[in-house]
Amino acid sequence: MQEDSPVQNENTPDTSQTAPPRRTGRRNRLIVLGAAALVALGLGGVAVATTGADRPAPAAVSLDAQSRAEAASRADRSIRESSTPVTPSLSPTASPSAVSASPTPSRTAVAKVKPKPKKTTKPTPAWVDPMPGAAVTSCYGQRWGTLHAGIDLALPSGTPIHAAAAGTVTQAGDASDGYGNSVFIDHGNGYLTHYAHQSRIAVTVGQKVKAGQVIGYEGATGDATGPHLHFEVHQGMWNQIDPAPFMRARGVDLGC
Repeated sequence: MQEDSPVQNENTPDTSQTAPPRRTGRRNRLIVLGAAALVALGLGGVAVATTGADRPAPAAVSLDAQSRAEAASRADRSIRESSTPVTPSLSPTASPSAVSASPTPSRTAVAKVKPKPKKTTKPTPAWVDPMPGAAVTSCYGQRWGTLHAGIDLALPSGTPIHAAAAGTVTQAGDASDGYGNSVFIDHGNGYLTHYAHQSRIAVTVGQKVKAGQVIGYEGATGDATGPHLHFEVHQGMWNQIDPAPFMRARGVDLGC
């Protein structure tokens, strides 16, 4: 008797061949998707391997991908930071050294500035030569049988005549007796000086004069043979004395 073989129903699935391969394929796809997600998030650098003897493992992700991404991020950040202008912060209060705008000059700088020397004039002596540089043509003494009571000093006509000392003019004009235009100065110490034969008189009676002041100009008025100054010293009015020793005692040498 022939044994009945089991009848295969068309609706019954054949599990001997199709089931195992379906489970293996799903697992491989999940592993690949997970690796791709890790690379997109920057966590990459892992090698994904698949299990199963029937399929090769996917290619390994490069290990330096994360390093390159981080380096690119740092480079982009440094460029942006360097392009941003930096405003220096101002301190609320200035330091004492910054407040002073102009430096105080040092003592050494001030000491180098020398003051300009003041112009000083040499004081005039109390007694001076009435006509400096003149030649002596006659001294005090007897001349032609009479007393020549003064010293004659000669220079070209018009030479200025100076007061021998400070005093007051007591006479200015023609003194008669051959003196011509004359000036008398009282020096207030009992002595007078007399300047005769002037061509022109430059002072008036009562005028105060200083030693060396111009009182007139040389001439030949009165009894004179030529332009000259007849200079006399009186100890009291009309008491003539020798002018040479008198003036010499006061620092003036008239040449006689």
